[in-house]
Amino acid sequence: MTTFRRRLAEWRLPFLRSSRFVPSARQASLKADSINKPFAQRCQDLVKVIEDFPAKELHAIFPWLVESIFGSLDGVLVGWNLRCLQGRVNPVEYSIAMEFLDPSGPMMKLVYKLQAEDYNFDFPVSYLPGPVKASIQENVLPDSPLYHNKVQFPPTGGLGLNLALNPFEYYMFFFALSLISQKPMPMSLHVRTSDCAYFILVDRYLSWFLPTEGSVPPPFSSSPGGSSPSPAPRTPAMPFASYGLHTSLLKRHISHQTSVNADPASHEIWRSETLLQVFVEMWLHHYSLEMYQKMQSPHAKLEVLHYRLNVSSALHSPAQPSLQALHAYQESFTPTEEHVLVVRLLLKHLHAFANSLKPDQASPSTHSHATSPLEEFKRAAVPRFVQQKLYVFLQHCFGHWPLDASFRAVLEMWLSYLQPWRYAPEKQAQSSDSQPRSVSEKWAPFIQENLLMYTKLFVSFLNRALRTDLGSPKNALMVFRVAKVFAQPNLTEMIQKGEQLFLEPELIIPHRQHRHFTVSSSFLSPWPPVVTDASFKVKSHVYSLEGQDCKYTPMFGPEVRTLILRLAQLITQAKQTAKAISDQCVESPAGHSFLSWLGFGTTDPSSCYTGNDLDEMGQDSVRKTDEYLEKALEYLRQIFRLSEAQLAQLTLALGNARDENGKQQLPDCIVGEEGLILTPLGRYQIINGLRRFEIEYQGDLELQPIRSYEIASLVRALFRLSSAINHRFAGQMAALCSRNDFLGSFCRYHLTEPALSNRHLLSPVGRRQVTSPARGPRLSLRFLGSYRTLLLLLMAFFVASLFCIGPLPCSLFLVLGYLLYAIAMTLLTERGKLHQL
Repeated sequence: MTTFRRRLAEWRLPFLRSSRFVPSARQASLKADSINKPFAQRCQDLVKVIEDFPAKELHAIFPWLVESIFGSLDGVLVGWNLRCLQGRVNPVEYSIAMEFLDPSGPMMKLVYKLQAEDYNFDFPVSYLPGPVKASIQENVLPDSPLYHNKVQFPPTGGLGLNLALNPFEYYMFFFALSLISQKPMPMSLHVRTSDCAYFILVDRYLSWFLPTEGSVPPPFSSSPGGSSPSPAPRTPAMPFASYGLHTSLLKRHISHQTSVNADPASHEIWRSETLLQVFVEMWLHHYSLEMYQKMQSPHAKLEVLHYRLNVSSALHSPAQPSLQALHAYQESFTPTEEHVLVVRLLLKHLHAFANSLKPDQASPSTHSHATSPLEEFKRAAVPRFVQQKLYVFLQHCFGHWPLDASFRAVLEMWLSYLQPWRYAPEKQAQSSDSQPRSVSEKWAPFIQENLLMYTKLFVSFLNRALRTDLGSPKNALMVFRVAKVFAQPNLTEMIQKGEQLFLEPELIIPHRQHRHFTVSSSFLSPWPPVVTDASFKVKSHVYSLEGQDCKYTPMFGPEVRTLILRLAQLITQAKQTAKAISDQCVESPAGHSFLSWLGFGTTDPSSCYTGNDLDEMGQDSVRKTDEYLEKALEYLRQIFRLSEAQLAQLTLALGNARDENGKQQLPDCIVGEEGLILTPLGRYQIINGLRRFEIEYQGDLELQPIRSYEIASLVRALFRLSSAINHRFAGQMAALCSRNDFLGSFCRYHLTEPALSNRHLLSPVGRRQVTSPARGPRLSLRFLGSYRTLLLLLMAFFVASLFCIGPLPCSLFLVLGYLLYAIAMTLLTERGKLHQL
């Protein structure tokens, strides 16, 4: 037996009862009913079974019931499909499911009924998030208290590790994992996440177990005589310090409180703690395995500890590699938009939960032993359980999410976490002049303790914004949203103050830190004295997330300022593009394309650009895009104190001024040995439609690709016919074109194409290939394959029929008219050549 197994054997307490889910007649009957009976009848039967049968019989059907509701962990069975169940689509099933799964509903009564008897259920480790699963399989205990004393090795001949979970934990594991284990919803199914049963259940569970007012409601009575007893926290046989583990908040409260506790929620805080840990572990624990092992290993915690104690590096082992180097490997996991929206709901509720502390309890300086465990939990919920995993989760999303408008969900989740004051009970009313309210100084500690959330992720967003099409209204809105949040009065100053504290020299820290800080490596040890050294707290935050050897890029340093200037330049370019498209839409009437199709306008396919969605969304979208970009540029100017002269200089440096022909200049290029070479800026200009090359077809006109306004089969047939005629009468056509009289000029006008040297060559390579093989006289019938030509012929025959002119006379008139037109064009062409001579 390995050392890991021996430790687990010592820690594991004997369970009162162990469930080996033996099929029973009751379970078989319920399974049959789930197939044959309607949904409403099945739920009524389940409610009756839960109320009438004892826990001894109910514990055998509990795992099957949970799986039938939330689906199987491998995603094969969808269960009740709560992620697609909506009240406006299926109102009856929706109301029944919500009532059954409500925190005060029958299903939770079953959970508490089994909880009172201390039953345990096996949960396969193989279905846990990748980093946790791999860590347990490598005999390394996870950092979260959620897994303490629960790992069970399989019996002889068995396969796989299991977790021994109590009923409440088992239920919440399945509920949380159903969000990510089930297959994504098909794109054809348009479901609004906030209206789904799953989303609303998450909100109800958070409101019930993490209340912003009052205490957590106690479990329901399992018998007429009293309430269900809560299972006592399992006490380990050895301390967890060596693994960085922590016992329950309830144990901490009991061990440090000497007086009789009058708070009824003190014995139920374990449910709130378990709910939060399950949600965080299942939803935010999908990132690099190496990153996970580094974050939870003793060496990572020792790095921070050695820094705090200012211990010489010679007294301990060499530092482990930086956490930053471990970001290279990422788990093959891409969260869905639905996943991100649920996480955002969790963060918003946690802010409201933490901000519900009374003013006299919000500060650790007012902590006393009489404080209830729920109040302690409110203070510790975000920094202890959420901050680290959320930071890595956001980094993963910023680095791997596609460069499209769906990133808005990740963006709003990030911005929600950055603004806890939006969820504070003392929110101020908006001022009458519509000016944003100033961020209070009371939030300075939160900003400093979450400095990387503000600064490093802002730089990551900048790098994304520089690679997106800012002419798109949705992308412009995202830039506007970020700029607006960071431009809130006093927020920039507090972020700058946090950076100054982090960049403060470390030589002066030891004297202050010995006076003001008492090291406590465990979250559950008594509260330390007040940490008055703000610089020390900021450094501890950064080093705990990135490692002590991290390379920090200041948000207000020269590197980021260069990125901001580039972004401002691209915003200006995008504004000009939006204005040009708007002007083009105004100048081009609705029937312009139809007239062009009929031959009364240009048919150049490159005369307009449709590279983004501005054209498709209309003038209102163009106006909104310009407004978003204008306000974003103003906010960036306020945040980074850009002067008007700098912005004016950027505008002049764009080179977007139009030339004398009214067309934009070429994309940004440099001259190389092979001609013009695009710069990175030039590639960006082409991709986003800011500039383009005026490219024309320079090859054989007979062999050019078939256009959308041509009939493909007819063009090919006419080409074969004209090729046969040209091959058969090549000599006669050459003899006619060589004549110097009017007949020769007439034949040259129809049988020869313009010389290649007379065309306007724009390709840098094409200029070096001006010589091309001469083509003799030939007949081209391709114009007859055009929809436009055929429509004009049909219209001519239709008009002639109105005057009682038959098809044959009409054809003669058309031929005669064309001959007169051709004679006139021949005379004009010959006269033009004489003038050129």
